[in-house]
Amino acid sequence: MRLLRTLLLVLVAGAVARPLTAHPVPFSYLDLNLDADATRGALVVHDFDAAHELGLDDPQALLDREIARARAHDLIAIVAERLHLSLDGSSASPAWDGSVEVLEDRQSLRLRFDLPTAKPGRIDLDAVLFPYDAVHQTFVNIYEAGRLEQQAILDASNHRLTWYSSGVQGRWAVVSAFVKSGIEHIMIGPDHLLFLLGLLLLGGSIWRLATIVTAFTLGHSVTLTLAALDVVRVSPRLVEPAIALSIVVVGVDNLLSRGKAADDPAGARDIRPWLAAAFGLIHGFGFAAVLREVGLPPAALGWSLAAFNVGVEIGQLGAVAVMVALLAAVRRYDVAWAGRFAVAGSMAVSAAGLFWFVQRIWFSAL
Repeated sequence: MRLLRTLLLVLVAGAVARPLTAHPVPFSYLDLNLDADATRGALVVHDFDAAHELGLDDPQALLDREIARARAHDLIAIVAERLHLSLDGSSASPAWDGSVEVLEDRQSLRLRFDLPTAKPGRIDLDAVLFPYDAVHQTFVNIYEAGRLEQQAILDASNHRLTWYSSGVQGRWAVVSAFVKSGIEHIMIGPDHLLFLLGLLLLGGSIWRLATIVTAFTLGHSVTLTLAALDVVRVSPRLVEPAIALSIVVVGVDNLLSRGKAADDPAGARDIRPWLAAAFGLIHGFGFAAVLREVGLPPAALGWSLAAFNVGVEIGQLGAVAVMVALLAAVRRYDVAWAGRFAVAGSMAVSAAGLFWFVQRIWFSAL
């Protein structure tokens, strides 16, 4: 009797319950085909997503070819606003052909478009096609001359993709992008620039300054390469305070070196090249953290890594040239005043490094 009552309740509940509509396949598919004469794309969307955006109660109504054709323009207008493409650094608007292909077996619709650039060297894609669905994913396939070269999955939290094509044009796009990224990083990284300034404050011959800069370059190039290739990985929670501490040490060494030189000029030793090389190893891990955020294209790993390093060196040499010229101008104006400037500058460098060290140790999580 108990079993009978249970079965009866289940049957009654099934009879009176309202059917629940669940999202059957929260996916869309974007194919990009790069050929020598054109770049073409195809977007496949599920009828459930299309019906939601078009305000239709019955998703399967869109599998009727007449209804699908009638609503194609509206659907294209919706997805076109959410699909952002850039080719070789320039924004590109897809030219939708206005037609729609019904894929009954997949319960989906296919929309086609062309892009203005044939076989671009770089493609930047940003797409959140159906933001109403937090778990919706877009599968991206990039073909070059009919061969699948890249696959990726985009969602609401990871909706950007950068891809570089093969061949000369693609390699040039990689080099241009990563050289620029390297220059930008050294120029917006005040800790790296302040470390260099601290190393140069005491001046010296051109040969001595070149030795210091070269030592720093060798140091950070080694760890940048190892960390970017995932051979060695060090937590940023260790690297960032260590970079700040390196700035403190350089400033303190400047003050101690001037004191020793005043007491015993013959016995004073310049250890700045050694400091530059040793702490350059730590700064290299900092550069690598940025490079990992940018992302190394697997098909052009060597080119992108080398280009980023070149960009860092270009930015570094530009900053060093300005610093050396300004410090030389101060010394020409007044040698005694230049000495006081070096002391004050070293104290300021150490104070800034100490501030960053405390901030990165105790306040990084705030």
